[in-house]
Amino acid sequence: MQQSKKVLIVDDEEDILRLLKTVLIKEGIEHVYTATTAAEGFSLFQQKQPDLVILDIMLPDGEGYEVCKNIRGISNVPIFFLSAKTEEIDKILGFAIGGDDYITKPFSPKEVAYRIKARFRREHYEQKVEMKKPVIRVGPFEFHEERVELKKHGEIIELKPKELGLFIHFLKHPNQIISKENLFQQVWGEDFFGFDNTVMVHIRRLREKIEDDPSNPACLITVKGLGYKLVAKDL
Repeated sequence: MQQSKKVLIVDDEEDILRLLKTVLIKEGIEHVYTATTAAEGFSLFQQKQPDLVILDIMLPDGEGYEVCKNIRGISNVPIFFLSAKTEEIDKILGFAIGGDDYITKPFSPKEVAYRIKARFRREHYEQKVEMKKPVIRVGPFEFHEERVELKKHGEIIELKPKELGLFIHFLKHPNQIISKENLFQQVWGEDFFGFDNTVMVHIRRLREKIEDDPSNPACLITVKGLGYKLVAKDL
């Protein structure tokens, strides 16, 4: 994973560039590019499209803050500021204009490498989670979370937001009796008192869209005196 990642380091101190590049390569990040000026750094960024940028604040032809602003205009790539400035206001400014981390000089090259690797691991995990957005299947229904799409027997069912919110709650609790109070609190996010009719109206509208015979529901049934239940079986 890390071998394919690309890192750009922009700093006017050649010794720092060499040291960081050597340590990053040793830690498994093979593609490391270096620049000594703001102009060269931004140009190299556009050419190489790195996955992460280490950016010094004080550069011969300008400030790293400006380079950060330029990068933020075209990319959300992680940016680590590298600076001898240790005042709190400098760190706050760095984060405020789009930085993701702030490393003060002198620093441990190995610590920098591990911060970068930790960032890449987190991104890799987040991408895996994103790719695994669930499809909830209950009986003839399936809900595709990523597409926000509900189907019954493969046919798309169009629901209004509150109706969809209700049905998703049922899908996540199949074969469970859910009270009107619980439904209102979970879907509307408010206390139930006085809203009995609101839930009943939405249940009726929901049944009109998901049931073959809304007057005799077979999927979303009423459990008298207790609430409603989504029957988890093929119909």
